[in-house]
Amino acid sequence: MGRDRVPDRDAVDDIVDQWTREWPGLDVTPLEVLGRLHRTYLRYQSAVGRVFDEYGINMASFDVLAALRRSGEPYRMTSGQLAESSLVTTGGITLRIDRLEKAGLVRRERAAEDRRIVHAELTDAGKKLIDDVTLAHFENETRMLAELSPDDQSDLVHLLRKLEHSLTRHRGE
Repeated sequence: MGRDRVPDRDAVDDIVDQWTREWPGLDVTPLEVLGRLHRTYLRYQSAVGRVFDEYGINMASFDVLAALRRSGEPYRMTSGQLAESSLVTTGGITLRIDRLEKAGLVRRERAAEDRRIVHAELTDAGKKLIDDVTLAHFENETRMLAELSPDDQSDLVHLLRKLEHSLTRHRGE
């Protein structure tokens, strides 16, 4: 099969056919979108994981380090800010920060004006690591999208934004 040729059928088509055979009348059309999205995510996660493994981190660590790096100097945020940016609870963020602090990639610092406020801040080692990982990560993602034209990517961005909006509005209702 050539590089530009997309297969006529895939595993999701087979699953849809099986449901149609075994349960005629069952509407499985959402599977054609969401099944493919799920399978795509699993492949994406595996490919991204290989890059993170090379640098000795995981997706959770990358999320925290990247959020701190994107925040700009002095590269620090509170647990609440990190939780909001990553859709994880503050308890989950605290565990991630604990691990990153033990690895010497972040440090905790209490705010001088209010000692109850604790910031997580990138160390020099953390900044170097996230800079290196980020370059490798985006090069990897660029390779993953190589089969999609810029127009395809733009269309997909629009459709995925629309899908996320739909999922947010209709959470199992």
